[in-house]
Amino acid sequence: MPLGDSIPEHLERIATEIVDAAFCVHKEMKAGLLESVYVTCLAYELTKRGFKVQREVELPVFYQGVRMEVGFRIDLLIEDQILIEVKSVERMEPIFKAVLHNYLRLSQKRLGFLINFNTLKFTDGIQRIVI
Repeated sequence: MPLGDSIPEHLERIATEIVDAAFCVHKEMKAGLLESVYVTCLAYELTKRGFKVQREVELPVFYQGVRMEVGFRIDLLIEDQILIEVKSVERMEPIFKAVLHNYLRLSQKRLGFLINFNTLKFTDGIQRIVI
C-alpha cells in the first residue's frame, strides 16, 4: 500500500481496541509504575480481547544486505501489524517518536502507538503514528 493511503478498516478496528485497552490499563493501574508493568497489563488486556500479542519482538537492521544485530526490540506487536512502544516517563522526548517512526520503517509496518502511562490524563500520553 503506497504511503499517503488511509489505514485499512480492519487495522482501524484493531487500533480502536488498542486505545480502549490502554485506557483501561491506565484507569486501573494509574501513573507511577514501571514500564514493564504497563507492558504486561496491556499485553494481557489485548490478549483477553482475542488479539495476537507478541512482546519484546526482535527488530533486525540490514545494512548493505547484511543483518546487523543491534538489539532493537518492539515492546508489543499486535496482530503482526501494529507496533506499540510503552513508556512510563515524566516527560515525552521527541526521540521517542523518532524511534517509533524508525521501528515502523524498519519493520515495514504503517501504524504504531507511543503510549506514556505516567500521565494523570490518559489522552495526554498517547500518540498515534502512521507512515
